[in-house]
Amino acid sequence: MTAMLSASPTSAAPLPRGSGQRLLVVDDDPRMTELLQTTLSLAGYEVATAGCGGEALRAYADLPPDLLLLDVLLPDLDGFTVCRRLVDNGARLPVLFLTARDSVEDRVTGFAMGADDYLTKPFSLPELLARVHALLRRAGRSAEAGPLLCFADLTVDERSRRVRRGDRLIALSPTEYKLLRYLLINADQVMSKEQIMDHVWQHHFGDGVVEKLVSRLRAKVDTHAPALIHTMRGFGYSLRLPEGG
Repeated sequence: MTAMLSASPTSAAPLPRGSGQRLLVVDDDPRMTELLQTTLSLAGYEVATAGCGGEALRAYADLPPDLLLLDVLLPDLDGFTVCRRLVDNGARLPVLFLTARDSVEDRVTGFAMGADDYLTKPFSLPELLARVHALLRRAGRSAEAGPLLCFADLTVDERSRRVRRGDRLIALSPTEYKLLRYLLINADQVMSKEQIMDHVWQHHFGDGVVEKLVSRLRAKVDTHAPALIHTMRGFGYSLRLPEGG
């Protein structure tokens, strides 16, 4: 989808640069794709491109990127469907939606599908580079990662990012993983929607974004008793055993 971008920075601050991370840009507009590929390549990233959803899925299978920049309006599969299929197949990478669709419902849908950020066209290139840099930094694996995080029969391995409930391996999107980890390290405490938005996205959106994300996470984690993710109506959410559990 065609959109104008501005290359003028809003300040004299140096733009963030990459260090060879692999990015996959998915957009059906050749001019947009060329501009993004050139800009990101000059900023120090290794950039692959795809012009439709099916091509994006094949590109991911051939060589998984470190971050996905994904347009919503594609000629075959829309960006939401591409994101959902990758997540359902166990993909764990940051996803930045680039789209002219800026309604609240579109944002809620995007985040519920596993997106980590949402940039509305038209946008400035400095803002794009800042968002990409921030997502990669937040998704980076620390050499000082701690041991297993455990609660009841739920375990999270911070080195491998593997999540298990008992013997069952659970495939989570990066956003779902961040939410689960946040609830786990604050187990038995109630975390408000505002706290969750600050931690997971560092942006504030409508309450529906958090509700859909919690619902998706609960559907993966709480497939058998006892349920661990609880809604504390009027307050927020908590990872805890049921009363008497």
